[in-house]
Amino acid sequence: MTGNRIGAQWLLLLAVFVIATCGLIYELVAGTLASYLLGDSVTQFSLIIGIYLFAMGVGSWLSRFLGGNLLEWFIRIELLVGLVGGFSSTILFLVFPVVFSFRTVLYSLVFTTGMLVGLELPLLMRILKDKVEFRDLVSRVFTVDYIGALLASLLFPLLLVPHLGLIRTALFFGILNTAVGWYLTGQFRSELRRPALLRWGAVLLIAAELVVFVFSETVMHYSETMTFNDQVVYARSTPYQRIVLTRNRRELRLFLNGNLQFSSADEYRYHEALVHPALSKAGRPRNVLVLGGGDGLAVREVLKHPSVERVHLVDLDPAMTQLFRGQEVLARLNGGALAQPRVRISNADAFVWLRANRERFDAIIIDFPDPSNYAIGKLYTDLFYTLVKRSLAPGGVAVVQSTSPYVAPRSFWCVDSTIRSVGLRTVPYHNFVPSFGEWGYIMAFAPGAPAAESPLPKGLRFLNEQTMEQMLVFPKDMRTTASIGVNKLNNQLLVHYFEEEWSKYSE
Repeated sequence: MTGNRIGAQWLLLLAVFVIATCGLIYELVAGTLASYLLGDSVTQFSLIIGIYLFAMGVGSWLSRFLGGNLLEWFIRIELLVGLVGGFSSTILFLVFPVVFSFRTVLYSLVFTTGMLVGLELPLLMRILKDKVEFRDLVSRVFTVDYIGALLASLLFPLLLVPHLGLIRTALFFGILNTAVGWYLTGQFRSELRRPALLRWGAVLLIAAELVVFVFSETVMHYSETMTFNDQVVYARSTPYQRIVLTRNRRELRLFLNGNLQFSSADEYRYHEALVHPALSKAGRPRNVLVLGGGDGLAVREVLKHPSVERVHLVDLDPAMTQLFRGQEVLARLNGGALAQPRVRISNADAFVWLRANRERFDAIIIDFPDPSNYAIGKLYTDLFYTLVKRSLAPGGVAVVQSTSPYVAPRSFWCVDSTIRSVGLRTVPYHNFVPSFGEWGYIMAFAPGAPAAESPLPKGLRFLNEQTMEQMLVFPKDMRTTASIGVNKLNNQLLVHYFEEEWSKYSE
């Protein structure tokens, strides 16, 4: 190896740092994208981590068969990592709507990336074995490897996904991988047989990735157009989720991370059933808390009760509340609820907000997404419901949307048992929403003298005294004989129940 030997050593160790950082980023992108497209995040992340690590082992074993100019092999593989890893999220988004077995494509890309990364580290150690004492070589290689992994794990959730999104994050690190290969080709060109070919290959690959980087929103829009049956009229990635609105002649639909949240054609059935039974049982509530529901539709129903003086909405994503407050069509859908002087909005994590809260509420409406991952699952734990109980006035009423008792009976009754475990009396009920099927809710009553019931507001389209009575009846196929546990932070039973039950309908 010509040139400054010490400089060459550190240059190659820097390449290891980039390899480790990029490799973990590609793995995180694949896991996040899989949970977004497939839903079962716990299973997908576990499988992707396992496949990636196994593939690295396969790559390490295969490296023994590479001979000749090891430095040239190293640079070739670096360019291949930049190619496969950089375009991985673009490929996955494009093929998701059209391939029969998306998982096969997903796991193949993860395996290929892991195998290529696994090839690089042993190759590098063989390149440096005669230049650095063995114990120093191992120490340096693994030190920079682990530091790179730490940097990737910090950058990914805090900076990259919120500001670049999944497609651009993968492409950025693909460009970084390729740039390292390009730079090494220039630094060690005297030791390579065909440096010009490698160098121009790297330049063309960087140019291609830059083009896709610039037009990544077009790629995303095309993928979503293929995925959703209707016209995509709005799409935005926020630090917390992907918001997509679609429209056809009949309805407007909201999707968060690919999951349907409401259809304008029948959302009134869901929101009337969610809000009014609890508020009528709370007597004449004056102070109401809404957790989740950044679209303002639950708030719209709350404001139909003339006794309500204050509504405090707590929703994590400011982009949601701003969109449904400022966009004319959406504000018309929620009746301008989020702009009403009686409504106060806090954009915060509901768990953290409730823990700091010292105010008492006559009624609490809890409208979170389904517990499809641990981040949301914590909002269905006994600890969270303990905070809800503390925030209820004596005799106050809370209600929780609790997924489908028909599709996921164990999940539904787990929510019920978890709420009861903290000392709240529960009343489960359900109704039919055409866009979702049978849907479930659970009312929870705080200790204290119950308030005198108040009548339902006038002008409701679905709910009346008769339908309220019918909603309390659960047929046999909405119950379960299986043992049901309590959802806790340290077991997240509900997430496991939910994934197991809903996965049967997503295959």
